[in-house]
Parts: sequence; structure tokens; C-alpha cells
Amino acid sequence: MSIALLNTQNTTTPATANEARGFALYVGIDEATAVAAGVNLAELVQALRKTVADLVPAAAKETYAAVALAPVGTGGRNIDVVRTALHDPRSLNRLVEANQEHQAAKGIVIDLTRHKVFADGENAELTYKEFELLNYLIQNEGETISRRELVDTVWAEDSDEAPNDRTIDVHIRRLRAKIAGYEDIVRTVRGGGYRFDRHPDVLIEG
Repeated sequence: MSIALLNTQNTTTPATANEARGFALYVGIDEATAVAAGVNLAELVQALRKTVADLVPAAAKETYAAVALAPVGTGGRNIDVVRTALHDPRSLNRLVEANQEHQAAKGIVIDLTRHKVFADGENAELTYKEFELLNYLIQNEGETISRRELVDTVWAEDSDEAPNDRTIDVHIRRLRAKIAGYEDIVRTVRGGGYRFDRHPDVLIEG
């Protein structure tokens, strides 16, 4: 849980004539974690709103709660996803700064948190599955991963749409085309599958 507050020691700053008018509470928790604790997100939100109303009845009508939604598979910490989804200025500023750093960088930048890959400063525009393939190879760096293992892992939740082994080759070929010049980070092991090899021009973040 992360709490964003103004200075709680002195909420009025004479020099700038600012005053506290409320606060934001960001809670990074997904539905599965809540259920594992015996509640769901809706119940948790209601409990927090009730606490505020019990402590300050006048605030009951001026309390707003929003649940942050993100596409399934979005990487990064829950709290960062929440802050970005709810347009926290500091979180958005960090995204802008990260993009500027990526755009200035040469080589490959693999941002595991945001599921993005930058090639010489340009977004490689990988599809979700292309990124998941690359990510799984990175997690098993230096190991040869068979096509069958890639299918069983990356498409584990899409059994009805799972590709055959040869379709993996097509995905890998498209992935390599999008990182042209650095495609050798994903090596083909004849008769074995594919392997991610570390490269001096590759930066992995997150």
C-alpha cells in the first residue's frame, strides 16, 4: 500500500497560501490477492469508505473511489499501474522521462515493466505474444527453449488458440524483424529451439 499525502506535519504553508483539501490513497492490489485474503476489491473499497465516514461523517458525501483497470498481462508493480491509470502527475512524469531516455539510447532497451522494446530509441511495437516470447527467453537466458515449451508456456491460457511448433518460427521471425540489427540476441539452436544471448548493446530494465 502506498499513500500520497501533503505534508501531514503542517498542512498550511503560509508562504504559498496552500491548504490541504483532501488526500489520495493508492492501493496496489489485484483481485486474486484480495480474494486470497478473504475479500474482493469492491468489499475492500467499501470498507475504506466506511472508515472515512465513521471517522469524519461530513466527508462521507465527498469521498470518491475508483478501481484502476489494466489489460491482462500488463507488467510492473500493481501500485505503479494504479498511479499511472489514475493520472498521478509524478507517475506520468516518470513515464515521460523514461521515454526520453529510451529515445536517446542506442541499442536495444527491453522495458519489462511496461512490456515495451526500444530499438535505437524507436518503439519496436512488439505484439503482446512477441513480447511474451522474448520475455520468457530472457527469463531463461543462456538456455535452449524448445518450441513446444514456448507454446505450452506463452499460450498456456489460450489452449484453444495455441499455435503449432512451426507458428513459433513465424512469431520469432517477426520479432527479429522489429529489432533488425540486434536480432542475434534470439538465436536459433538447430534441432533444439531458441535461446536468448546477452548482448553488450542490450539493456534490460524492470
